[in-house]
Amino acid sequence: MFDDDTPIAQILEASHGKPKLLVVDDQPINIQVMHQIFGADFQMFMATSGPQALAICKDNPPDLVLLDIVMPGIDGFEVCTQLKADDATRNIPVIFVTAHNDAAQETHGLDVGAVDFISKPVNPAVVRARVKTHLTLKFQSDVMRKLVFLDGLTGVFNRRYFDQQLGMEMARSVRNSTPLSLIMLDVDFFKRYNDHYGHQAGDDCLRQIALTLKESLRRPADLVARYGGEEFACILPETSFDDALALARDLEQRVRAKNIPHERSDIAQVVTVSLGVSGRDAAGAGDADVLLAEADVQLYKAKHAGRGRACGQLTKLA
Repeated sequence: MFDDDTPIAQILEASHGKPKLLVVDDQPINIQVMHQIFGADFQMFMATSGPQALAICKDNPPDLVLLDIVMPGIDGFEVCTQLKADDATRNIPVIFVTAHNDAAQETHGLDVGAVDFISKPVNPAVVRARVKTHLTLKFQSDVMRKLVFLDGLTGVFNRRYFDQQLGMEMARSVRNSTPLSLIMLDVDFFKRYNDHYGHQAGDDCLRQIALTLKESLRRPADLVARYGGEEFACILPETSFDDALALARDLEQRVRAKNIPHERSDIAQVVTVSLGVSGRDAAGAGDADVLLAEADVQLYKAKHAGRGRACGQLTKLA
């Protein structure tokens, strides 16, 4: 559907594959038509009611919504209004697809936040072109928004984005009864490294560690952030505590294997890291601050136990 040299192709490659398209219509035949048009190029999600569409958008946000207007219960206008009122879903473009070709309805649809209006029966070439246009704009906007949340030195996300996402992932974990784990990581004796090798070498060291973390966390939902100074954090949605602890130990080995010289370290002749792991199981309440505090406690334990290791604790959230 997309040419290799178009901007959207480049962005899609960076965003781990096919875009996600949600089709909302109470008539299955209309959903089938859209699936025939887009099924080969998109991850397709279907909803036959307003509440179902809102639930999908909250739990697994699509990249674009094709939304019918006339539906029983909550109509398309109200669905769009609720999507635009929620910070987690307001940036999802909505295209109304309706059999009604009325100027007043089209104006109202644009007023509540839709980006386009398509009449039924749809012309496949037209609907593909409009979806491509709005997806391109959406992905370009996503990139611009992410730039605000990137750490200028290492290229991973910054503390501001980490704080925002940790709260959102905790809410999703509680809502869906899924586990959530967190890793805090600190470079051992980094002040000594800076003092001995210089700040330029220190910056390069942090960049290498950030790259190692990014390469090791391969799931799209996993997040690496620079928490501050020489400290990094990893948010691991739908990851059990045991798996997170195993990953933390692997990360420690991967950083050590980079063989970045560190003559002033007390534990090795190369750069090492200490890691603290906390996790929420799939049941019970959730508190992002408690999860973060526990990971910090475990990081302190790793340092106190000799550095160059990972310590962890499954967090009990009442």
